Amino acid sequence: MDPVIILALMAVGIFAGIVGALFGLGGGIIFMPFLTIVFGLSASDAVAVSLVGIVTSSVGAASSYVKEGRSNIRLGLLLEITTAIGAIIGALLAGIMADWLLLCVFSAMLIYSALHMLKHKEVVNEPEISDNDDPLVFEYAGDDGEKHRYKVDNIKGGMLGCGAAGVLASMTGVGGGAIKVPLMNLYMHVPIKVASATSNYMIGITAFSGVIIYLLNGSILLDYAAGMAIGAFIGALIGVRISGRLKATSMRKYLAVVLLIISVLELLKAGGIM
Repeated sequence: MDPVIILALMAVGIFAGIVGALFGLGGGIIFMPFLTIVFGLSASDAVAVSLVGIVTSSVGAASSYVKEGRSNIRLGLLLEITTAIGAIIGALLAGIMADWLLLCVFSAMLIYSALHMLKHKEVVNEPEISDNDDPLVFEYAGDDGEKHRYKVDNIKGGMLGCGAAGVLASMTGVGGGAIKVPLMNLYMHVPIKVASATSNYMIGITAFSGVIIYLLNGSILLDYAAGMAIGAFIGALIGVRISGRLKATSMRKYLAVVLLIISVLELLKAGGIM
C-alpha cells in the first residue's frame, strides 16, 4: 500500500480516536464517511475496517479510564445486555423501515439531547449516608480532584433506552454511543465524564463481536485496518489526556456541539445529499 494512504489512514484514526475517547462515541461516525468517500471503500469493507478502529480506540481509552476508576464497569455490563439485544433486533428488522425515517428519528434524538445539555446544568444525584449499601451508588473523581459519590437513577428506563440505541445503531450503522452517553448523563444522572468513559468500555465489547465475525469470514482489509487501528489507538491515548484536563461543564458543551454536527450529517444522508 502507498505510504501516503497509510499516513492518511493513521491521521483519520488519530482524529476519530480523540473524539471517541473524549465523548464515548467510538469514532465510527468519523471512520465511515472517510473510508467510503475519501478512500473509496465499499460500505461492507468500510464497516469492517471501522469496527477494527473502534475496538482499538476503545482499548486505548477504556484501559486508562478503568485504571483511573472513571469507567463504571458494573453499569456498563448491565446496559450492554439490552444494547446487544437491541442490536440483534435491529439486524433482524433491517430493511423493514425506510432508512431516511430512521435517520430522521436518530437525528431528532441527538438534537434534543444537545439542546438539553446546552440549556441545563448537569444533574448528579448525590446519595445520603444511609445509601452506602445501595448497589447503585458509586464513586468518581470530580473536577476538584476529590472523590464524590453519585447514584444511578432510572435504571430500568436506561436499560430500555440502551436497547433502543442498539436497534438504531444496528439499523443505521451509526454508533450507539451518541445515544448512550446523553442517556446516561441526562436520564440516569451519571456524571458526564463517567458516562463517556463507560460508553468507551461498552462500545469496545460490541464492536469486538463484529470484528470476530468479519475476521472469520476473511472480510477485513488488513492493510487499511492496520493503519486505522494504529492511529485510533494513538488518538484514544491523546483523548484520555485531554479529557482529564477538561471541566465537566465544558465537556458537555463540546459534546452537544458534536451531537448537533452528527445530527446534521445524518439528516443530509437521509435527504440523499451524502
